[in-house]
Amino acid sequence: MNKFLHFLLSRQVITVVVVIVVCLFLCTLSKFVVSKIFSIKNKNIDIKKHRTIVNLVSNLFRLFVLAIGLIIVLQTFGVDTASFVASLGVFSLVIGLALQDVLKDFISGAYLVFEGQYSIGDWVKIGDFKGEVLASNFRTTKLRAYTGEVKIISNRNISEIINFSMSKNTAIIDVAVAYESDLGKVREVLDNLCELFKKEKKVSSIECLGVQELENSGIVFRVIAMDSYINTITLSRMIKEEIVNAFNESNITIPYPQVVVHSAK
Repeated sequence: MNKFLHFLLSRQVITVVVVIVVCLFLCTLSKFVVSKIFSIKNKNIDIKKHRTIVNLVSNLFRLFVLAIGLIIVLQTFGVDTASFVASLGVFSLVIGLALQDVLKDFISGAYLVFEGQYSIGDWVKIGDFKGEVLASNFRTTKLRAYTGEVKIISNRNISEIINFSMSKNTAIIDVAVAYESDLGKVREVLDNLCELFKKEKKVSSIECLGVQELENSGIVFRVIAMDSYINTITLSRMIKEEIVNAFNESNITIPYPQVVVHSAK
């Protein structure tokens, strides 16, 4: 019992415990500290980009802390860390050659984040998949489609990105009216509807452009609205619903296909 107690109170065990506690504390504190540093250095940085960079840098810092902690523990137990580090360098070279794809993922991921091609929360299209960026780490980028599917893409396979969140997106709403309609009245109803949307702040910008096309079944008016990508998805449906209600109240006819049947006597 005395030997076991003596072992627990030995310098090596105490050092290991202190190193573990300090490493855990630094790893826990790293995200907060990195977040503060970047918020001070870049007061005008985009929130989503800030969150993405903080995640990446804090993860790198944690790996560094754990590596230092491991070296201190090895030194405590008399391991020659100089030769260990040298051997680790050779070992890392061999591992690096064997895991070239992982290194490509890491480098590509860091490049994508720091260049600002996308951030967590952005809506992007990579390849044929369109979705919201849920996470971006050393190896992969995770996207979630509007319908709920989640796709995980290796960073090295990301060559072209379409980012829908870098600027305002346009919702285009085309609505047809009968040729017999009073075009001035139609334009007035659509203009009033646009003003209503502006006053209620449902959209950042909305405008009726007027007559867009003359089709066989009717005259097509075009309304455009600008907002963030995720908002334009639901905004288009909302505007169409309000247009139908406004046309019904104003007795404006929306044309639809009709079939006339003649019966022979």
